[in-house]
Amino acid sequence: MSRLSAILLAASAVYASVAPAHESHTKSKPPGNSWYHEDDHPVHALFKRGPVGDGIIYPVVGTLEWSAGFPPAIADTTMLPQAWMDALSAATLAGKIPDIPQSTSTNGLDPVYPIGYDPISPNVCSSTAKCVTPGDIWDAPPGVVALSFDDGPLPASDQLYQFLASHSEHVTHFFIGTNILLYPEQFKTAFETNQDDIAVHTWTHPYMTTKSNIEILAEIGWTIELIHNSTGGRIPKYWRPPYGDCDMRVRAIAKEVFGLTTVIWNQDTDDWTLSEPLPLTTPEKIQQQMTQWLTGSKTPGLVILEHELSDLSVKSFMDAYPMMVSNGWTRTSLAQMDAGSVYQNAWNSTSKVNPAKVGDLAVKPPARASTTAKPTAATAKKPASSSPTSGKPASPNKPLGNQKSGATHFSAVSLALTGITAAIGVAAVGIIMA
Repeated sequence: MSRLSAILLAASAVYASVAPAHESHTKSKPPGNSWYHEDDHPVHALFKRGPVGDGIIYPVVGTLEWSAGFPPAIADTTMLPQAWMDALSAATLAGKIPDIPQSTSTNGLDPVYPIGYDPISPNVCSSTAKCVTPGDIWDAPPGVVALSFDDGPLPASDQLYQFLASHSEHVTHFFIGTNILLYPEQFKTAFETNQDDIAVHTWTHPYMTTKSNIEILAEIGWTIELIHNSTGGRIPKYWRPPYGDCDMRVRAIAKEVFGLTTVIWNQDTDDWTLSEPLPLTTPEKIQQQMTQWLTGSKTPGLVILEHELSDLSVKSFMDAYPMMVSNGWTRTSLAQMDAGSVYQNAWNSTSKVNPAKVGDLAVKPPARASTTAKPTAATAKKPASSSPTSGKPASPNKPLGNQKSGATHFSAVSLALTGITAAIGVAAVGIIMA
């Protein structure tokens, strides 16, 4: 084990939550159109990058140069790039970030808002309470299973990646920033070898509605920055809040500052608990659920919450996969289900990286063979059933996955181009190597 990995593993702490099921949801419209801009926000300007051949050479994934400058363990708010801070300030002054108080979570339970703030009201619209707001993704198009996995990369990811490659399937990985630092080889397999789609699952996997605006900025920003530096400059287009915990304030920061689309789910197996001392489910129960979903109605399509967290959770997917095929479901990576670009500035994980505005679909993907049909654009946004929350305080000393873990990164080139001084970069390296 490298010194970096040892330090990061020592800094890891596991957090999760068990959430009671919410059998209904409330559709809510934003309180006004003032805080959601059109999808032409130049988020690409917040990161140093450019098209292939722009002269930027990124450090090799897994090296100390690659990890230098990223915050260890927590999503540090003291060394944020000024561009992110300015973007948040501008969005706030423009009235685009709702003034909603932070929620509180006790002992890993669902977050609670102060008296007077209804979680299913249009002003709050908490996805934990199953309130749905336009723009969030809950469902796939009819007949489509939108494949995605949370909490990686992790050791259990190896078996999953081999399985996906052997079946020529591509998926979206909602990666945790600190886990990328801990398991760079698994990250490279997902992105470079399998050419899968990479999305955001925050830096340390917290309940996002319990965080301040600046903490939200750090949780999302550091993760995007690390993915950007590790994929040749690609900027993710999608994010999934840990535990599905999001509200109008959180999603506005994700959208207005970073151009991200929020993704939840419409079915949940609780597979993350399979490796827990007191699991909430069993492989047999998950198989029964999968059978019910995959042999049932194809409307809406399925967005199943699944995790690359343990061998058991990975096996649950592999056991269900034959039913996806035999029942005629179209399998596609979640990030590709609307037939749009996977990243904000690149068509997919193999195409040229272009400067692009959020939502710009002018970039064209290279032609490539695929074993799965392209679905029509996804328009369904509301959940079909299961609660968006998932988790329970898990046992400590594990890397992140409905849990916590630590790490640090932001390339030296990034530091210079985002206005962070070289001294901070050196200090960050010192933290890692101390």
